[in-house]
Amino acid sequence: MKVLGMIMAGGKGERLFPLTKERSKPAVPFGGRYRIIDFVLSNFVNSNIFSSYILVQYLSQSLIEYLRVSWPTQGISKNHFLTVVPPQMRLGEIWYRGTADSIRQNISLINDFEPDLIAIFGADHIYRMDISKMIDFHIKNNADVTVSANVVSLKEAKSFGVMAVDDKNRIVSFDEKPQNPKCIPGQPKKAYVSMGNYIFSKNVLLKILQQKCCDIPSLDFGKNILPVILNQYRTFAYDFPSEKLPGVKPYEEQGYWRDVGTIHAYWQANMDLLGEKPRFDLNNPLWPINTSVHNMPPTAYIGGQIINSTLSNGCRIHNKTIIKNSVLASNIIVEDGAVIEDSVIMDSCTIGKGCHIKKAIIDRFNTIPDKMTIGLDKESDAQNFYIDPSGIVIIPRGRTKFL
Repeated sequence: MKVLGMIMAGGKGERLFPLTKERSKPAVPFGGRYRIIDFVLSNFVNSNIFSSYILVQYLSQSLIEYLRVSWPTQGISKNHFLTVVPPQMRLGEIWYRGTADSIRQNISLINDFEPDLIAIFGADHIYRMDISKMIDFHIKNNADVTVSANVVSLKEAKSFGVMAVDDKNRIVSFDEKPQNPKCIPGQPKKAYVSMGNYIFSKNVLLKILQQKCCDIPSLDFGKNILPVILNQYRTFAYDFPSEKLPGVKPYEEQGYWRDVGTIHAYWQANMDLLGEKPRFDLNNPLWPINTSVHNMPPTAYIGGQIINSTLSNGCRIHNKTIIKNSVLASNIIVEDGAVIEDSVIMDSCTIGKGCHIKKAIIDRFNTIPDKMTIGLDKESDAQNFYIDPSGIVIIPRGRTKFL
């Protein structure tokens, strides 16, 4: 089977502001060493899918530069490529106006490549997935369309496409972002939802995009297409939580998948990497998450305490510091006596002497002055910083750089 990957990486990520003030959501750093887009790209490569177009749009320069220096764009044959595709304006002077519209505007790429299957995936989720198993499921069921599916709480389901399936996992109903989502039979607090990842047989996808239901400007798979094709095409749900992935530890959350679309979800997903038995363990050599190579020296630890935290390369930790329940990226200096708790600190930041930082996200290239407190006094924080409704304090990116 010849498979073409089309990765949708153009989202604004408005709910992640101010982390998305100068970059798109897939370009946001995560977990100390990664960008969010690294997870879907690694899933494709680990699944032996080496032909992919990345569809970008809003504030895309940071993402384009990151991909240029971090991911090889060509392989050993013409069918091994990773190509960034901004809106081509083939249908007029218009941007991508929905997930399906971004594919509709790039039908020429599909026709030129002539794949058997198209894997259409989002670029803004944290998870590991063997896409080849989803493809096997698609072929085994002689499916026209396969949607990756996960189980979430009924409260969370309001943000997703909610599905009902028969005993063979064929989708019998699809309701996009319902106010009153239907629960899974026998599980009144759970719902079965779309992960926004799809496998389409090529000819079926092209036929669907020519149908009357697709003759609208703002075209979205979940809102406009899936609800109306269920009786016409063989549409199945691939049960992601039941997938057995190499190297996953027994203590990890089965079917770990997070839409890090809000500040609190992003912060919590970073915290999920910590602990003796993390919910999502990045240490998996059988299914690695690839990222850029940091040409930096090892972290220098002068003194203090580091408790349940991760530190990337090039950090320098001075005396009498306390770093607890936190994720630190590369090239971070923590001066004498500073305390960092429950926080995410991105690359190239300096935390001054005697600072106390609690439950904060500090974006790249920031210098925090000596003895400053962040996250301890709501009134003071409100005058100086952005505070998420969840109570997390965010310091936007400092010195402007594309990367």
